[in-house]
Amino acid sequence: MSDLKKFYIDGMWVEPNGMEEFPVRNPATEEQIGVIRLGNQDDVNAAVAAAKRAFIKYSKTSREERLALLKKILQKTEERLEDLAQAMTAEMGAPITMSRNAQATAGIMHIKAGIKALEKEQEQENLASGENDFLVREPIGVCGLITPWNWPINQVTLKVVPALATGCTCVLKPSEHTPVSAAIFAQVIHDAGIPPGVFNMIQGEGPIVGAALSCHPDIQMMSFTGSTRAGKSITKDSADTVKRVTLELGGKSPNIVFADSNLQQQITASVSACFFNSGQGCAAPTRLLVERSCYEEVLDIAKQAAESVQVGDPTIEGNHIGPLFDKIQYDRVQTLIQAGIDEGATLLAGGLGKPQGKETGWYVKPTIFSDVSNTMRIAREEIFGPVLVVIPFDDEAEAIEIANDTDYGLAAYIQTADSVRAKRVATQLQAGQVHVNAYGATYEAPFGGYKQSGNGREAGAYGLKEYQEIKTVHFG
Repeated sequence: MSDLKKFYIDGMWVEPNGMEEFPVRNPATEEQIGVIRLGNQDDVNAAVAAAKRAFIKYSKTSREERLALLKKILQKTEERLEDLAQAMTAEMGAPITMSRNAQATAGIMHIKAGIKALEKEQEQENLASGENDFLVREPIGVCGLITPWNWPINQVTLKVVPALATGCTCVLKPSEHTPVSAAIFAQVIHDAGIPPGVFNMIQGEGPIVGAALSCHPDIQMMSFTGSTRAGKSITKDSADTVKRVTLELGGKSPNIVFADSNLQQQITASVSACFFNSGQGCAAPTRLLVERSCYEEVLDIAKQAAESVQVGDPTIEGNHIGPLFDKIQYDRVQTLIQAGIDEGATLLAGGLGKPQGKETGWYVKPTIFSDVSNTMRIAREEIFGPVLVVIPFDDEAEAIEIANDTDYGLAAYIQTADSVRAKRVATQLQAGQVHVNAYGATYEAPFGGYKQSGNGREAGAYGLKEYQEIKTVHFG
């Protein structure tokens, strides 16, 4: 892991200007597995300058040329799937089966979706106003990309692929907590033959490197995934240069369960979806809103489902969940579990402390609270751990009211056998995605949020549009 101390700039692995070091730890063992160097303003300037130079030529490449490059990236990523999976298991604690089947595979699927979207895109089209007016889509310019630790390669590909597909150049700042998978992906880009300067990667902390990217006058767009707090800072930092900003931020997604649904099946699946990736997902269905007539039955099923969830070593294959990614997150989750207890919610499963036999590592008990009011902290704050809150409702109108009573609007879920009701409720939920009797959409579906869950959309054809300027050409 010696290459972790180098940045990828202008087609080469280079020594950073920044000298401060940052330890990378395995959250399951708490052991140090590597060290990165943290970048500074000089590193940002070097990476942006390389991207700016490369944009002159790369922005003029044909769709066919860019498709060929993306297909090469796909091939090289597939060849490194196991390396990527092992890296994410080590650096952020995802169980190896999940790392292979979800974490690493998601990156491959987003590359495929980007290729498909580019193949279908019309780069030029006539407007309805007549033959004298046509529309042209052009790459926006140099893009700053900031990605989180909870879905490392998923989010990297969601940003890098549309940037390269549209003819943009970019500077990637991955999470400093997950640099191993990012370094592998940077090598994938290199091995795929992407021209120097088109893709650049530097490590660093948000307040320094992230802010330097956001403020940089030669960056035309910022794409960020992470906390709502950090997203607001990036927006403010970008304002002086009036650059485009797309944000995928936090969530507190409602999951509305009506009494006519298959309760055993849907509640078991709901608990599993909430705890997936140890609950570290912005679109996780963390608020279970339950029709009062089936409330007690749902609690019984949910309790059984939670108690059947295994917490274990991420290096062992299986469907168990792993640790949280670091002590800071562990402490935050413990604080919020205590807040739920203090506010009077009923602890249905789990609770404070680590699971039995897991004294080392940042493991959390799969936890469910019942008798929760939507005014409680555990119902309003994004916990980002395996914690589910259950809230009763009396009728459809109240369910919608509770679901929308949040600062967030990333995803929402509905469980019902009535398709007419499902469509009616879905149209009233303030969320970027609504899933009916299901969890997760296709890789081509646009992903993004309402309200403080962000703005803009990622994935597929809509993801490409965020990286393009639209020009109208009129002939008199």
